[in-house]
Amino acid sequence: MNKSLVLAAIVAAVALAACGKKEEAAPVVVTPAPVVVVPAPAADASAAAGSAADAAGSASTAAGSASTAGAAADAAAQAASAAK
Repeated sequence: MNKSLVLAAIVAAVALAACGKKEEAAPVVVTPAPVVVVPAPAADASAAAGSAADAAGSASTAAGSASTAGAAADAAAQAASAAK
């Protein structure tokens, strides 16, 4: 009977091992390649700097015109008050 009991235990262990949940391989995660940022060439940078300088010049001219218009408005106000 001991042989039957040992044999039954071995058969049960084999059956449980065969029916048990098997470990699945971890899914492979595909990562995208890193994005490489290439700096702009120096020629493009100098062109951008030239455009910025032109814009600054235009702003300076506009500010000068506004200053002149402000002075003209002040002169007109003084003339109007003197005419009273």
